[in-house]
Amino acid sequence: MRRALTFTCEGATLVGSLDDAADKAGLLIVSGGNEIRSGAHRGMAELAAAIAAKGYPVFRFDRRGVGDSEGDNRGFRFSGPDIIAALDAFRRECPALTHIVAFGNCDAATALALHGTPVDARVLANLWVIPSTGEMPPPAAIKDRYVRRLRDPEAWKALLTGKIDMGKLAKGLGRLAAAKPAQPDSLADKTVRALEASPIPTTILLATGDATAIAFADVWRGDPAVKVERIETASHSFAGESEFGGLVRVLETALSEG
Repeated sequence: MRRALTFTCEGATLVGSLDDAADKAGLLIVSGGNEIRSGAHRGMAELAAAIAAKGYPVFRFDRRGVGDSEGDNRGFRFSGPDIIAALDAFRRECPALTHIVAFGNCDAATALALHGTPVDARVLANLWVIPSTGEMPPPAAIKDRYVRRLRDPEAWKALLTGKIDMGKLAKGLGRLAAAKPAQPDSLADKTVRALEASPIPTTILLATGDATAIAFADVWRGDPAVKVERIETASHSFAGESEFGGLVRVLETALSEG
């Protein structure tokens, strides 16, 4: 059964949605960007329904200044109190919970990493670490695309026959040449260090063809304590049927390990 509820965060009234179920493990979904709790094209609402159908309660919410919630929207970097307030509300509404998994995609995943939200496990998808500017994707994504194309004989044919826009090629190569490694105290560096320092069991989920995921993979140093799962897709939100099924399986695994 799905129902809406309210809770407070630093004096502001926030709105959440609970898909109730009987299991003692539950999922807290944190929305990315300025998306409301239902997600793009109701993707998070559908995810909540799919997980609840497997017996796990799911809680979603609008952070301050987003959707139905009061307050000022200060972005993911300042969303730590909102996530804690939502977590407390989830526990109040489902007092039998003994294991809570937090899930976030894009900057919601980064927020969960940076704020160290005290949950029992995390699934962090396509972490946002290198904000790009203009129309060009992050340098790591440009590099990945060129490597893939260099392996394709058809791409060489297109280059030799003039079918590739040389202006775009030069622009991409120029950005790649100007790329710098993650700087100390940059968002990328802070996120990686927070992941490495955290004792919370964490699964990183990457969409292999997504520019945001590629940018994160480029700065991730690897950690034996952190599990990395990959889904073969360019969909940032795992929107296709098979990708969505893969996301559900990863979340179900994290929930069942509690």
